[in-house]
Amino acid sequence: MREVRFGIIGCGLMGREFASAAARWLHLTGMRARPRIVAVCDTNPALMGWYTDALGPMQVTTDYRELLANPEVEAVYCAVPHVLHAEIYPAILAAGKHLLGEKPFGMDLAQNRVISQAIAARPDLLVRCSSEMPFYPGAQKVVEFIRSGAVGPVLEVEASFLHSSDINPDKPINWKRMARVNGDYGCMGDLGMHVLHVPLRLGWRPSRVTASLVKRVETRPDGKGGRVACDTWDNATITCTVPDAAGDFPMVLKTWRIAPGEANTWSIRVLGMKGSAFFSTKSPRQWSWMRYEAGGPQGWVTEDLGYTPLFGAITGGIFEFGFTDAIQQMWAAFVDELAGGDAKGFPCATPEEAAAHHAVLTAALEAGVGGQSVGVVY
Repeated sequence: MREVRFGIIGCGLMGREFASAAARWLHLTGMRARPRIVAVCDTNPALMGWYTDALGPMQVTTDYRELLANPEVEAVYCAVPHVLHAEIYPAILAAGKHLLGEKPFGMDLAQNRVISQAIAARPDLLVRCSSEMPFYPGAQKVVEFIRSGAVGPVLEVEASFLHSSDINPDKPINWKRMARVNGDYGCMGDLGMHVLHVPLRLGWRPSRVTASLVKRVETRPDGKGGRVACDTWDNATITCTVPDAAGDFPMVLKTWRIAPGEANTWSIRVLGMKGSAFFSTKSPRQWSWMRYEAGGPQGWVTEDLGYTPLFGAITGGIFEFGFTDAIQQMWAAFVDELAGGDAKGFPCATPEEAAAHHAVLTAALEAGVGGQSVGVVY
């Protein structure tokens, strides 16, 4: 099996998730290639000991340029604060490394355009944006149902990503709650790719948007006994108009950091004239659908899927799929493409989709701040 040698820039939570997925690669079956982590980089040296303890000797550096100069590194996973994307992503590509980068591919539209130009200059490299939730089997069932034409003319789409930890005003500040590091999108920059990945993949590109932006927590503990400004949007509800040959339809996108009772709940619901489909990570082993004809009964059917991932695995089908499995499936799609495969027909989010989601978020920010309907410029 081919081995793809990776470097990681940004050794926090998501870097560790990738390392764990790579260490468990034998969990997957029929793969064309496998990843091996040969270098890690973070400005905080304390974070890197976990990698060497778990995976053995490798290059360890606090300067990403040193990692990029390492000829052993073929591909890079980059998980750094949004403000650094426009600096580091183009540098990765200029060094001739393939890239799986964390969303949102720049803290704003201007930064995304810088990254897009760097991508266009290196068509020989594979570049993808991280977005793992659509790799749940139930999400894949919804995508398959829609692609089959079973929905018919669309009535409405709703896609959401909800969590609730920010309801605690004493939760310490982090960079995602600082506009100068996260960007003015606030929660939309952090969660927008999650809710737009599937709609954009299905060709649902909003033409106009309105948005309700909510700010509730003004300050947070700074970890030093004081409090500092928390100046990003907490919640955003974006209402889109999506052009379609069968008639325009509404699409509602929710990116909420304060959703009481929710713990990273991702969901998608599609309602149509001939069929409807729904999946939520709150019930990770199930999806629901409805098919109907004129004058016929209307009733939802719910199916237990068990463990039925896109990329085969050793786990029995009677068991339950979870978040760490979705992470590994996303990585399987990326590695499969690196090895010449087609990611089984569902690649990770593309640079074009990342650029389109910036267009939507830019319009939503303007709409929310100005209290108006704004056209989306792609």
